[in-house]
Amino acid sequence: MTAIVLNYLAITGIASANQGLAFIHGTGHQTDAYNDYWTGDFVNSVRQGLPDSSKYTVINCDFDQYMWAEDAAGCLANQLNSFISAKSITSLTLLTHSNGGNVVRWILSNPTYDSRYPAIISKTTEVIALAPSSLGTPLADAVTQGNVFESSLGWLLGYDSDAVKQQQVSWMAYYNDNWLLGTNGRPGLPSTFKTVIGSDVESAIWDGDSYCAGYQYQVALETTQNWLDSCSDGFLECSSQAGAGSVWFTDKQRTSDSEPLSHQQSRRDCFNLDVIIRNDI
Repeated sequence: MTAIVLNYLAITGIASANQGLAFIHGTGHQTDAYNDYWTGDFVNSVRQGLPDSSKYTVINCDFDQYMWAEDAAGCLANQLNSFISAKSITSLTLLTHSNGGNVVRWILSNPTYDSRYPAIISKTTEVIALAPSSLGTPLADAVTQGNVFESSLGWLLGYDSDAVKQQQVSWMAYYNDNWLLGTNGRPGLPSTFKTVIGSDVESAIWDGDSYCAGYQYQVALETTQNWLDSCSDGFLECSSQAGAGSVWFTDKQRTSDSEPLSHQQSRRDCFNLDVIIRNDI
């Protein structure tokens, strides 16, 4: 009798988890991340992978602050808890981009720091981190210490923000060694943290793929690649993106026509990225 009841509940979906999805942006002070950071095409495509596609939220916080700041992690905690409560979410997938992965790792790594964190940690089953800046970037060092990338990075990074300072390589090394979980030699995170790696930038004027997510960004990111390893998305070296959790895939392994994902393209519906994520959640 018990088996019959359980089978019925499974068939009707009553026993299944109430799954939710949150889109968490990267560096910057967002007030309309749906349109200005992700775009509706990406959000609306990915959320179709949910059992109930209405159970999603797009986070808007001030990620120009240090990851632990009230306007950053505190804002994120408030918005996630409100979403969990309003939609009765029991299983939460967090989709992060760039520095958003660091803010999420801060919450997952420090459950006693803030009374709002445990409820989020208990519901989060998976983090899909798109191009996370887990080990920082030499470009943040250059912008912070030398201010030498003004022409190409001013609108990509922003200057003098605490979030940019935080993403200096030596600063992230300290945070990873002392405050954050999930890097090599440190305890694991309480939920799956899998990363998508962007490995290159293409900006050929005759190549239509170079126009996905804005040709001007491709040109700027290909310029900044000169200060990074041979494997990078124009903002982050592949080693930094792979620095925490586990690598889900490197762009060319799964994207359409094996196209690389620049740092700009890894948050847009470029080269089937949205479909890959939709089919996974």
